Amino acid sequence: MPDLSFHVESAEPVAYSVAPLMGLRIRLENKIEAEEIRSIMLQCQIRIETTRRPYTPSEQRQLRDLFGTPERWNQTLHSMLWTNGSVVVPPFRGATSVDLPVPCTFDLTVATAKYFNGLEAGAVPLTLLFSGSVFYLAADDRLQVTQIAWDKEASFALPVEDWKKMMDAHYPNMAWLGVRRDVFNRLYRYKMDRGMATWEQTLESILP
Repeated sequence: MPDLSFHVESAEPVAYSVAPLMGLRIRLENKIEAEEIRSIMLQCQIRIETTRRPYTPSEQRQLRDLFGTPERWNQTLHSMLWTNGSVVVPPFRGATSVDLPVPCTFDLTVATAKYFNGLEAGAVPLTLLFSGSVFYLAADDRLQVTQIAWDKEASFALPVEDWKKMMDAHYPNMAWLGVRRDVFNRLYRYKMDRGMATWEQTLESILP
């Protein structure tokens, strides 16, 4: 029966993707090297371990919307679910590597996007929790299936710079903000009534 271990080798924005997409390079190793694995339906939950990094005063101000003031962070700072991903691992013996695509968003109504946007440098500590089905050949050459053990996980420090480069490639010098439809309609009428060409002009006319 396969005994798998997982390791994150690297992270890199996926080039030419329609939307922001981070590719995590996952290495899988089977302790039973001679065993033939036919495929793996690999699933992965990715969590952000917010307590595993320091924060500058500027970052603390940026993250108040998520965690409140710093004196409350011992109560409010906690692990956050980023996303769930999946990938089909092709046949291998011993070890192999696959790319796990991770969709990303710059919608600042989403808590994880607020978190990434509030960081200036350093890395984001991640924990990857693995699950799924493993199809392999037993000693008698019969196809067998087993589940990945519940305790299989890996840690990785995702550079903040990589996330910022990815977002700048898709949304250069831009940010997204969602508002209620009735508020948008009022703002749109305000913009039209004053003949303003851009949303920047509209917002700047309101801001002090």
